[in-house]
Amino acid sequence: MYPFWLFPTLLYQYSPAIVNPQKKVEGLHEDSKVRGVNLGGWLVIEGWIKPSLFDGIPNGEMLDGTEVQLKSVMLQKYVSADNGGGMNVTVDRDTPSSWETFRLWRVSESIFQFRTSQGQFLTCNGSGSVVTASAESASATETFSLERNKENRIHIKLKSGTYLQASNLNQLTADYPGTPGWDDNAATFEMTITANNLHGDYQLANGYGYNKGKAVLKKHRNTFITIEDFDFLYRNGINTVRIPVGWWIAFDPNPPAPFIAGSLEALDNAFSWALAYSIKCIIDLHAAPGSQNGMEHSASRDGTTGWPSPDFILQTLDVIEFLASRYAQHPSLLGIELLNEPWAATVPLDVLVSFYEQGYQIVRKYSSSAYVIFCQRIGDADPFELYQANLGSINTVVDLHYYNMFDPSFSNMSTLANIEFIYKSRESQIQALNSANGPLVFVGEWVNEWNQTTGTQTDYQNFGTAQLEVYNAASFGWAYWTLKNDRMHWDFEWNIRNNYLQLQLGCTSSRQISNIILLLVLVCCCFFQHHLL
Repeated sequence: MYPFWLFPTLLYQYSPAIVNPQKKVEGLHEDSKVRGVNLGGWLVIEGWIKPSLFDGIPNGEMLDGTEVQLKSVMLQKYVSADNGGGMNVTVDRDTPSSWETFRLWRVSESIFQFRTSQGQFLTCNGSGSVVTASAESASATETFSLERNKENRIHIKLKSGTYLQASNLNQLTADYPGTPGWDDNAATFEMTITANNLHGDYQLANGYGYNKGKAVLKKHRNTFITIEDFDFLYRNGINTVRIPVGWWIAFDPNPPAPFIAGSLEALDNAFSWALAYSIKCIIDLHAAPGSQNGMEHSASRDGTTGWPSPDFILQTLDVIEFLASRYAQHPSLLGIELLNEPWAATVPLDVLVSFYEQGYQIVRKYSSSAYVIFCQRIGDADPFELYQANLGSINTVVDLHYYNMFDPSFSNMSTLANIEFIYKSRESQIQALNSANGPLVFVGEWVNEWNQTTGTQTDYQNFGTAQLEVYNAASFGWAYWTLKNDRMHWDFEWNIRNNYLQLQLGCTSSRQISNIILLLVLVCCCFFQHHLL
């Protein structure tokens, strides 16, 4: 039996929140931490969230970043950029790989530029010339018209009207005589689309063109998130929204092409709605100039990452300055997240830390209390790396994104194994980071979804409850990804209305109840032991 003098130790072990409450997050009303939802897919487009946005794009299979391979029907060989680019172009490969794969830059629905795996463009100086892959940037001599039939056969034509052909010397040359038909001839190629994965702001705006794109985005921005959504969030105990924005918001009303104005007005509306419902806002720079991770949600044109360049970093700091100067004194602002999900493979830690330090100082110019949020690198990186850097001393936060997906280790996990992973792996990391001498901990993205295909409603409820119990311990709080989504388990509103996610905000969790019961039993035992002695 436990001696009476061990009672304080037992109290701490089984109910640490009672004796060691977490510091309140400044700026929140009544609540001690962020209980948030992301407004994803609204001001930064992600096609998988609302695929119908792309339904009206002509030739929508061939957007910016689409990957294609070209095979000569005459030679039965693939077009190849030697060494992946920067050298000659040959038509001599039997099987395709990265050298034979080109990423499209779309000029119009039938005019394109071809980018190699190493980043150079196919280029041709005119009729009679040989095509090479030596251009570092794209202009008129890197631009080609495509004619396509229903069998995915194509002709490639210069602006002058000359067609390219696969020559007997296995070169790609601009000298086909006349106009080719669709039979087996030297100017006809079979085109295979190997990937069409990017459906972001760049693809939408450039795919539709300015006028149609403006109409599509205006309707989307006006209807996807409205004041009624803030009413729903308020009624369900949500106190914060994390709002992804793109770098072009700083250039409204005249952002660089092909981006389309209007996101700034929508963000202003969100702040007004938030104020009406006592909800706080985190502005999340989701898409930086040049793209920090090559994904559609960072508005990458073709899947490449250009953000580490000094020019792009300076531009990003200018965007942070714009956002901080505009919203720092707004009563609804809780914090500014300097950059979402930088990719570890292409963004060096020292470069990121320097950027974060500069971004922190910019926000502090305009606010002494707004939280400055640093997102962990995604990929092969440990969030502890940000705690080893001196990023700032006042109101700083590290953002973690937790998904039981996107990694082979989750592929065959059972329901129980997924839940155990939350309690064992996620919980231990949050506890360790909470204990570190540094920024607060924020689970800025998580979802009630996994790789399971046979999960029942009860399975989802248990998985969601496990995540809430663990993420509630994060010292800054959490934010669900995302409010609305065509995929129902990613849709916060659907989860709440259909009782797949049981928030129980303000209530004691089942594990806490068990601990309290055990604590009471121990207290009683100690009491009787003491008096019997």
